[in-house]
Amino acid sequence: MFDSLNRFSGKGKYLFGFILVLFIAVIGAAFSMTGEEDFDLARREILFRRIGHELLLQSGDSTSRVLPIKKVAENEYRIGFEHEFTFNSISLVNTTKRLLAQDPLANDYVVKVLNLKDSSVAYGYAVSHHKKDEIIACIGRKQPKAHYMIDIKLKPTGIITKKNGYLLGGLPFLAFVGFIFFRSVKPRRALSNNDAHVDLITLGSVVFDAKNRKLNINEKVIELTGTETRLLLIFAQSPNETIERSRLQKEIWEDEGIIVGRSLDMFISKLRKKLEPDPNINIVVIRAKGYKLEII
Repeated sequence: MFDSLNRFSGKGKYLFGFILVLFIAVIGAAFSMTGEEDFDLARREILFRRIGHELLLQSGDSTSRVLPIKKVAENEYRIGFEHEFTFNSISLVNTTKRLLAQDPLANDYVVKVLNLKDSSVAYGYAVSHHKKDEIIACIGRKQPKAHYMIDIKLKPTGIITKKNGYLLGGLPFLAFVGFIFFRSVKPRRALSNNDAHVDLITLGSVVFDAKNRKLNINEKVIELTGTETRLLLIFAQSPNETIERSRLQKEIWEDEGIIVGRSLDMFISKLRKKLEPDPNINIVVIRAKGYKLEII
């Protein structure tokens, strides 16, 4: 049985290498920002704690703790407090604006002050770098003393969006190049299972070694290509019979997805030359039908 010829051509190897380098470059560009992102997130958590600290000072509390910052959802963080406190809405708005202005990724965000007891919203507002999109109400009102927690939800921009952009933007191009690559290195078709038992075929004075792709003519060995071997095998199984051109094209090239009309003529011509040492064998054209392997 013939082994499937599933080896990369020289061009295929270079193309594979190009795709691999391209893929690494895209992924590397996306994830090279991971260290920077981690740093920014850590810095942001400090800013959140600073917001809590200043709110407690404004309410006259300089001793109770701001609890560890919790990430409650994607791009959403919670500032918790050890004890009850009161706050003035305008002070809260101004404090968050002033401190989060130091975070280049916190241009747009929503703030909600929640009652710890029932998670109801005691106060909320939205800040945007476009002033017309800001929603701030009840400015100046002092809120009653209670056990509050503050949720700050950031608009997903900056590093995360850039990373996704690198990945998603590169995928279509990688898919296109990958398609071209796999077309170029598609495995060559092996002989069918029905032909697996074929070893040596005698054609006149020619011994056709299909398994090893060789012709032995008067002790002279002539090498055959894979395509030439498959083609001659079809003729050898039906000597002196007309084989339709369409059948040859279908059996030899159909699995490779593209049939080029002149390819068949080219391989027939090459095969004729390799059979020339035996004048009693020839591949002849049967006009408007196909070809015939004539053995006298």
